[in-house]
This record gives sequence, structure tokens and C-alpha cells, in this order.
Amino acid sequence: MSTKSPITLAVANQKGGVAKTTSVASIGAALAELGHRVLLVDLDPQACLTFSLGIDPEDLEVSVHHVLTKGVDPLEIIIETEDGVDVLPATIELARAEADLLTRTGREHVIKGALEQLAEDLGDEAYDWVLLDCPPSLGVLTVAALTAADGVLIPLQCETLSHRGVGQLLDTVHDVRRFTNRGLEVWGVLPTLYDGRTNHARTVLETISETYDLEVVEPPIPKTIKFAEAPAAGRSILSTSRSSKGAQAYRAVAENLVERAARPKARKKPAKKAAAKKTAAR
Repeated sequence: MSTKSPITLAVANQKGGVAKTTSVASIGAALAELGHRVLLVDLDPQACLTFSLGIDPEDLEVSVHHVLTKGVDPLEIIIETEDGVDVLPATIELARAEADLLTRTGREHVIKGALEQLAEDLGDEAYDWVLLDCPPSLGVLTVAALTAADGVLIPLQCETLSHRGVGQLLDTVHDVRRFTNRGLEVWGVLPTLYDGRTNHARTVLETISETYDLEVVEPPIPKTIKFAEAPAAGRSILSTSRSSKGAQAYRAVAENLVERAARPKARKKPAKKAAAKKTAAR
């Protein structure tokens, strides 16, 4: 029996405060609105994604930590949310997972293995999309997420210093391609906290695109207070402020990602480390 394979997208940026978790929750909810079955995986020990979807991490006895370090079945831990997506939640215990996994053989494949087992167990009911909310670091969990992913999406705040870490992330992607996941593709940069009134934001975006030769996923996500209000309600902005510019932008991004997923895989160019291009960013 063939197993349905979900599209697995890692959302990663080791710099905090770039609306990474907001993007995972909002894109997930937008994909669910389009009729896709969606699983969100919280890989951040701060458990912001879990909390923002209305789940108190302190009330949980088991979490993604137990899936990755104890071999617990993900089906026992997945929680349905009011936004139409399922979540594999995190707790502060996940902070120990880095140390627990460091000495383990095959640690880079621990998320990939769990997701493959989940798809096999669900069969025809498997998810269409799995979005991985990576921690704000380039440690074991991020590498394991990139190893499990078909693509990586990089949320990026459109400010001068915000792209300094992109080169490091691309170096990690390069290494993951070499050693653990030859098929990993960079789907592009998602501009967040975007203030369309300034030329500065557009200039930063063009600099990033040119320096690292990355596609820009449109439309940019506008800066709005509505995003801060949504987690307090335990819902995504698509539920709390359905017609806001932010919600509409994430719906358009989700539609563009669906189109991106349908593209045939590009033939690989010889990979060059991002470090070679960093001088152009200075």
C-alpha cells in the first residue's frame, strides 16, 4: 500500500522576533481554509505556537519532546484546534531534547522518522501539509527539521540588520543538503512586519534577494497590532480578524505556497556556500 506523503515545510530563522510562529499558525489556518489537512509541529521550547493556538503548555503531560526522545506515538499527542489545524505541541521540556539527542546516532533523522511513521499510520487520512516551527537557533532540532523537510521558508523582518543571520542559515541548509537531505529546497524569503510606507523596507528586501539569490514569497505581511491580539485569544489572525490586511496577506501567501508545491523540482546547481556571497551584503 502506498503511503500518502505530505508536503513538509520548515519555517526557520535563528533570529527571534521575525513573526516566525505567527507565520506558521496563519499559513496553517489559511491552508486549512483551502481544504487541506494540516499538522503544525512546535519545535520551540518556548512553546509559543502551542500557546497561540489556545493550548496551555503547562497543562500538557506529553509533548513533541516525548515523540523525539522517548519514541512516543505522535497520534497520542496531536491536538485538534479551533482553527482547523492539528498541532503537535511543545513544552519547556523540549529544551532538554537538544542535550538528549546530541549523543544519539541518527539524531538528524528523528523528526523525519516520526513524520514518516505518522503518515504510514494514517494512510489515506495522512496530512496534506506539515509545517515545522523551528526554534530560533541552528542546533540539533533545526537541523532535524531541515532533514525532514521538502522545503524551507525564511520569514524575514524588513530591517537593515535582520538579514545578517540569513547567510548562516543558508550555510546550514547547504550542509543538510550534503549530508542528510539532498532534496531540500529553499522556497524563499517571506517578508514580515512590513511597513509599505517606507522605501527602506523595499530596499532591504531587494538587497536580500540579490545578495543570496532567493525568491521572495509574496505578498509581504504588513505590520499590524492585530497580530499581537490573536495569540491572547488562542486563535490565528484568520479567526480573530478575518478581513484584516494581515489575514488577507497570509491567505494569498498560502495560495502561492500551494502553487509552489506543485512545481516540478528544479535541477540542482552546484551548491555554493552562502559565505561566498556575504561580502556583497556588507
